[in-house]
Amino acid sequence: MVYDYSVALDLAQFGTKLLRLRSEQQVELAELSAGSGILSDRLAALETGKAAPSGDEVLILADFFKCDYRFFVSNERLAASEQTESLYRRYGTEFTKSDRRAVLEFLYLCECEHLLQEELQVPKRPFSFVPDGQYYKGHADLAAEALRSHFSYAPNAVPSDVYDDFRKIGFHVFRRRLENSNISGITIRHPVAGICILVNYDEDIYRQRFTAAHEAAHGILDSADDVIVSFSRTYRKEDLVEIRANHFAACYLLPPSVISAIPVSSWNRGAVLEWASRFKVSTRALAIALKNANLIDAHTAAELSKASVPTAHKVDPELANLSEAATTRKRELFQRGLSSSYVALCFEAFDRGLISGGRTAEMLLVGQLELADLASLYRINLQAR
Repeated sequence: MVYDYSVALDLAQFGTKLLRLRSEQQVELAELSAGSGILSDRLAALETGKAAPSGDEVLILADFFKCDYRFFVSNERLAASEQTESLYRRYGTEFTKSDRRAVLEFLYLCECEHLLQEELQVPKRPFSFVPDGQYYKGHADLAAEALRSHFSYAPNAVPSDVYDDFRKIGFHVFRRRLENSNISGITIRHPVAGICILVNYDEDIYRQRFTAAHEAAHGILDSADDVIVSFSRTYRKEDLVEIRANHFAACYLLPPSVISAIPVSSWNRGAVLEWASRFKVSTRALAIALKNANLIDAHTAAELSKASVPTAHKVDPELANLSEAATTRKRELFQRGLSSSYVALCFEAFDRGLISGGRTAEMLLVGQLELADLASLYRINLQAR
């Protein structure tokens, strides 16, 4: 289908949007030309508002920048452009060109997931919590307790798949490897999709669980912030927002009442390794929880934190009960941001005839050949549809 927006399209606004996206992604004009097939002179004319884009050019550029084509041709807030502008204005030096592309594709996946969930009428279990007063740690305590109650967790239950938990309440949670290992996670309030959480897949498996809970806290408690970036380095003592998010994560994964009831009389390296494995958290997170419960002192907490649960003992909930080959392949997909739940959602929409094979490939950020490989991995017979 050919679209013609030349009559109603604000050329100056179109050019500004195109230039802003190119600047945010640190894409040179020649690079955009090579990737889109549109000549550099033509792109320059589009950016300066001296030429009107054809319908095909709008679609091509939207595909390159992984956004809804309507973002270019309307005033509706259909993309997280304001949020990403704020993100790079505040933290631009922290994001490499590769990481900026990762964020761009992450938000695209969130938009697609939102669209598919609406089309497939995927049920959600909305959760809300309104902080009262200025006691930030108190907010975290109450919010974590309320969310655990929302899911009917027993007091001593350990959430096995926190990613699934937060997806159930409507958050879009994706894991993807970022080049900057100092970035643990990002929370963005998308104007359409809602809360979007990116967890750095470069982190340790247990740390990823904690980061997901940390970012969920930002989604639940920090409604005034459209963009929050969490770093792995130690935060400042006056950073109450980060302290609250960390405390929420700790309380959600390690409820204080459970910590106090652990049947250990003397904490040593063996005990902390055993219980860190049970709770699926780092020894450092458990040691801090024990210190906060006055079960150990600061020196003991520091010593216990030096122990580490062997990587081989850590099980990723989204990779459980898979063959070695399937585990390796899915881990590669996670590094690129494709969660199992999202892939399954795309194939379900395809199976129901809601999207074409080509659109399915686009939503999965793959070509037709890799789509067939993905279908095989997820035991989907594309030929039968």
